[in-house]
Amino acid sequence: MSLIITDECIACDACREECPNEAIEEGDPIYLIESDLCTECVGHFDEPQCIEVCPVDCIILDPNNQENMQELKFKFSQLQKEV
Repeated sequence: MSLIITDECIACDACREECPNEAIEEGDPIYLIESDLCTECVGHFDEPQCIEVCPVDCIILDPNNQENMQELKFKFSQLQKEV
């Protein structure tokens, strides 16, 4: 699954700095996660870093964008080729 940011976002900018894929961008009024770039930190960290640093716990799994571990690893490998 990709992650999403809920309406509880306070736009503190903590999550954007932590995203190794630069999948988080400033929105109006809340931040947004680009699902094509989000690997839930697979390939980088054991846990999604944005969830770890969010002070209001507003980052959750997107129920409309389910991906298994194999798909997340594939997405990570494709993103690494683009770098």
